[in-house]
Amino acid sequence: MFDTALTLNDFIFLAKGAGMTIFVTVISVALGTVLGIVFGVIRYQLGPVWSAPLMFVLDIFRSIPLLIQLVLAYAFLGTVLRLGLSGLSVACMVLTLYTSAYCAEIVRGGIEAVPLTLRRAARSLGMSWGQDMRHIVMPLATRVALPSWIGLALGVMKDSALVYVVQVTELLKSTQILITRLQEPLLLLTICGAFYFLISFPVARFGGYLERRWSND
Repeated sequence: MFDTALTLNDFIFLAKGAGMTIFVTVISVALGTVLGIVFGVIRYQLGPVWSAPLMFVLDIFRSIPLLIQLVLAYAFLGTVLRLGLSGLSVACMVLTLYTSAYCAEIVRGGIEAVPLTLRRAARSLGMSWGQDMRHIVMPLATRVALPSWIGLALGVMKDSALVYVVQVTELLKSTQILITRLQEPLLLLTICGAFYFLISFPVARFGGYLERRWSND
């Protein structure tokens, strides 16, 4: 007969860890997407030469492993600058910049996928640059960029497991704590995987729904 030492309180502890994972992901993806749109538009408008300094900074966040970024940021902001930021604040800051670095390239690629003929037609009709971007470019670019953005959001959700290094107890860290205490790794990792699935599945399905809807327009 199946027997386990897992209690309701332990399950609630895992649920709280899942809630922290969702919180960090939502904050980081939301702010990172806003910054990514700004950076992506700048990259597209300025071109590869004039946007080289920005591209260099973004490449840093894309090239250095996230674990190292978290450790360095936590040590620098806390030990060197003595800002007194919590681990959660540092985690959200680093993940936001990490997300924006990838999102910027997704946005730039989406904008470049919009045919120039459409943009020229919009400008010939008297649209300003802002109207062209708002009514023509961004709606079409969003359709192109959505699958990549969904993949990025899900990737950030899984990468949030690394924030344990800055003293944030998210889902995977909560699972590790219980594994150490209960010594039931298979059961706990199965539950942890189920939580991750329940978090990511609605996002993936919603993205698929939008793709199907837009393809029929």
